[in-house]
Amino acid sequence: MAIVGKDSKKTARVKGLISEEGLMPLLEHLGELRKRVIYVLIILTLGLALGISVAEPVYNYLMAQEPVNGMTLHTFSLWDGIGMYMKIAFIIAMIITLPFTAYQLWAFVKPALRKHEQRSTLKYIPFALIMFLIGLAFAYFVVFPLAFNFTRMVATHLNLEETYGVIQYFSFMFGILLPVSLLFEMPLVIMFLTALRIVNPKRLRKMRRVAYFIMAVIGVVVTPPDFISDILVIIPLIGLYEISVFLSGMVYRRQQAALKQRGLVDDDEIE
Repeated sequence: MAIVGKDSKKTARVKGLISEEGLMPLLEHLGELRKRVIYVLIILTLGLALGISVAEPVYNYLMAQEPVNGMTLHTFSLWDGIGMYMKIAFIIAMIITLPFTAYQLWAFVKPALRKHEQRSTLKYIPFALIMFLIGLAFAYFVVFPLAFNFTRMVATHLNLEETYGVIQYFSFMFGILLPVSLLFEMPLVIMFLTALRIVNPKRLRKMRRVAYFIMAVIGVVVTPPDFISDILVIIPLIGLYEISVFLSGMVYRRQQAALKQRGLVDDDEIE
């Protein structure tokens, strides 16, 4: 970005990093962050309480679906029933807490944003929940059944008798659902970072190969150790990255257009 004049460049950069009231002291920043974290923990606790209260109907629904509806799950510990309830409650609490967490993050960085940046980034918050639910549905209806059936196929091929514990089953399920759902937040995170001028589409395109490698590693780490799950996660991740680059370009061009109106960039610098 070509800024017209050194003073203008310095002024624009500083205005993008601090509020009109000036840079808050470090301790004040930490105090504000602590307050936001406490708010999130309170909502998470309330979400867990609500999740526990509705865990049984959710459990009954999940047990009536493929691939577990034709199976009998077992308990191998006195704590397995409680553990199952807590796993379901935690997922419900995550869904409830996510948009509130996104809002608290926005509120924390709000002093460093201009008025129009505050309005534009605030619009991302509802989409955080939408993208999480899309990722949750994709993980539950696509990735999890294929991964589970693949592992059962291997066990059958080895002539192993199937005896599944309720904790093992739900740990396997949520070990797929939660990471994949969070990874679907990538486009929103990239758009938010672009709005904060931390990244831009040009930089994202330059680091595409590195990003693909990192996503392949993430896909292997967050999924069960079978290549079916890995492929089913890595391919959508690559697609999400390309969508993120495109959306980053949209945000970046709007930024450039706004700077052009203020006379801070040349016409040929707007992509």
